[in-house]
Amino acid sequence: MAHGFVEKLNRVIWGDALYRRGLPGRTVSIVLRYCYAVMRDLMSGQLTLRAMSLVYTTLLSIVPLIALIFSVLKGFGVHEQLEKYMYALLAPLGDKGAEITDNVMQLVHSVNGKVLGGISLAFFIYTAISMVQKVEESFNYVWYVSKPRSFSKRFTEYLFVLFIGPIFIVIALGMITSLQNETLIQYLLKNDILGPLFIATSKLTPYLLVTAVFTFLYAYMPNTQVRIRSALVGGITGGFLWASTSVLFAAFVMNSARTQAIYASFAIAITVLIWLYLNWLILLIGAQLAFYFQNPAYLRIGRREPRLSNSMRERLALNVMFLVGRAFRNPGQIVNVGTLSETIKIPSITLAPVIAGLEKDGLLTSNDSEELLPGREMARIGLNDILAVVRIGGETGSHRDPEWAIEIEGLGRQLDGALLTTVAGRSLSDLLDQADG
Repeated sequence: MAHGFVEKLNRVIWGDALYRRGLPGRTVSIVLRYCYAVMRDLMSGQLTLRAMSLVYTTLLSIVPLIALIFSVLKGFGVHEQLEKYMYALLAPLGDKGAEITDNVMQLVHSVNGKVLGGISLAFFIYTAISMVQKVEESFNYVWYVSKPRSFSKRFTEYLFVLFIGPIFIVIALGMITSLQNETLIQYLLKNDILGPLFIATSKLTPYLLVTAVFTFLYAYMPNTQVRIRSALVGGITGGFLWASTSVLFAAFVMNSARTQAIYASFAIAITVLIWLYLNWLILLIGAQLAFYFQNPAYLRIGRREPRLSNSMRERLALNVMFLVGRAFRNPGQIVNVGTLSETIKIPSITLAPVIAGLEKDGLLTSNDSEELLPGREMARIGLNDILAVVRIGGETGSHRDPEWAIEIEGLGRQLDGALLTTVAGRSLSDLLDQADG
């Protein structure tokens, strides 16, 4: 019976019956597909496990991270503007949220230049960077990215996020505040019709800020090319889920007398853990939606890695080397795993083993900017060498060599010979010359 229900559900979601019912039907069908895909990923357990891992990392790094951010903002004299939004962020925790914020801010204000000296400063920066690194790893998992940023790129870009990001947030908040102080805005606020609208908009500022931060993280953190539209879809969805969950969680906290009775003084810790978990889970759900919006072909198959035939792997290796070689001949063009994935329309996690094999055989190399380059002079890279990476490379072997039937052994040699005849004497340089001609 359960199997029959699943079959009917699949026909409704993935069939074209709803599509034939016009715009409303298509809209419902698309929403169902995205909801189905996200629920399937949640039930698989990976997103929830990563959310729990991020909760653990947050507990270790939250104070150093906030202290580092506020130390930067103190230098600009604008840290007080961000402080009040921390209270709004933890508002769903009720009185406990204000208590937690007060305790954290007390620790932050006690951090001064003398404390942040030498080893202490290095520990603070390391802990804060490790937090950002965990977020990147989670996003890379969602986006099928197998190769993280290089260490030098991580260090510089993470510091940029930690030092420059808060400043931009405060600037944006300052612009909103200054707009509200303008004479025209004050006049409109007093208007009976437009006044409530402006008041509602000002109350939405924390939610809009969360949406903007989510969108920035989705566009910036994965080590791949994310379109701004995809990041915005994830950001808006994540912001909506965060706002909705905040209301529900606030109601739960206000009616959690039973929790207080059971856990006593531990109730606040349990509440914080649940709130952190929900926040990280919402962030990952938004990232998953951004991925599916940019790659709708994965809505149905989910995280199942595409299985490539031998023929497909051979073409993939040739195509990778061709694109790298063509970019090398045209100064200004940059090829990396992300651009290859975008061009060939194959996820980077599928490209990774082929690229790793090409690098291992010295046919490819990469620089500090993660740009892919030919491993040696292209006239010395034979097409047969490229094919050998995917046809021979990766074999694990066995304790004894297989004993083929004589007929099969002969047929295999004929097939290998036919392939060698096709690419005999041809190099990557010859292939590029043929394309340019």
